Amino acid sequence: MKFDKLNQLMSDRELDAVVVLSPYNRRYLSLFTGSSGALVITKDKRYLVTDFRYISQATEQTDFEIVKQQGLLLDAVKKLVSEKGYQTVGFEGDLITFQQYQSLNQSMALVDIAGEIERIRMVKEPSEIEVIQKAADIADEAFSHIQTFIRAGITELAVSNELEMFMRKQGASGSSFDIIVASGHRGALPHGIASGKVIETGDMVTLDYGALYNGYVSDITRTLAVGEPLDEMHRIYDIVLESQVTALNQVKAGMTGKEADAISRDIIKQAGYGDQFGHSLGHGIGLEVHEGPGLSAGSDLQLEPGMCVTLEPGIYVEGLGGVRIEDDVLVTESGLKRFTHSTKDLIIL
Repeated sequence: MKFDKLNQLMSDRELDAVVVLSPYNRRYLSLFTGSSGALVITKDKRYLVTDFRYISQATEQTDFEIVKQQGLLLDAVKKLVSEKGYQTVGFEGDLITFQQYQSLNQSMALVDIAGEIERIRMVKEPSEIEVIQKAADIADEAFSHIQTFIRAGITELAVSNELEMFMRKQGASGSSFDIIVASGHRGALPHGIASGKVIETGDMVTLDYGALYNGYVSDITRTLAVGEPLDEMHRIYDIVLESQVTALNQVKAGMTGKEADAISRDIIKQAGYGDQFGHSLGHGIGLEVHEGPGLSAGSDLQLEPGMCVTLEPGIYVEGLGGVRIEDDVLVTESGLKRFTHSTKDLIIL
């Protein structure tokens, strides 16, 4: 399916070949996981250019024809394209410098396809969905575990380290991103990376993390309390939960990102906290933790079956704290299917 779409792109843009430099796009198309290489793809030929360190690995991982790189990577790509006689070549314009563009453009006509392969990646294949589900399962298991670990008197950093160590023991190669543990007043920081702050009785604690599994990510957020929280934090939690669950029930294929975002945002606005919800409802996940489609007030892109996205409304009150609740979901013909299933009842430890 992915190559059918890539071939259609080449036809639409009248390209002889495409050159792929993005490590995420390179892995997506070739399954090659090495840290250096480039793809040259035509409608009937697929080449992987890489250096001597990765020849054996590439041979095992991909059915692409391997071209051993001599000298700089782009010089090797330029040489291959020239030898094969490809004239009009698509390239990721956001990944090369102006000087590199000038050098390549001497021997071929370059057409910018930045973002086009990422657009193909938005709709996941069944094999990708299976891996994302496994990454989500690990994140769910980690949430169950961390409830036995969190208590007053330990630091946010200790919680972050415990989450990552547990996920690795379950088969993850690491966390999807720098783990967010934001307690008490730090909960008002949407991206409050774990710090040395000590968790105190009465604190709400926001945990935003995910598992990196076989190259794909999960991304879950839960907010819990250590001891009884303030009444206002209880109310904020209930509002965010209503906003998130409503989005889960109503977002569907055919909606734009803007329409999906409004479903959740309107509930928070009506409750009087519109100014305290400063980010979008969600984003795509896959090989990257933030990829298309975006579920935001500025997105006119329509959701399609096979897209994997997050739903993560939040409220953040400076000096008081914050709440965010996030699930990973698959867009289907009949609605949304959750990858993450951890309880969203307010847990008070």
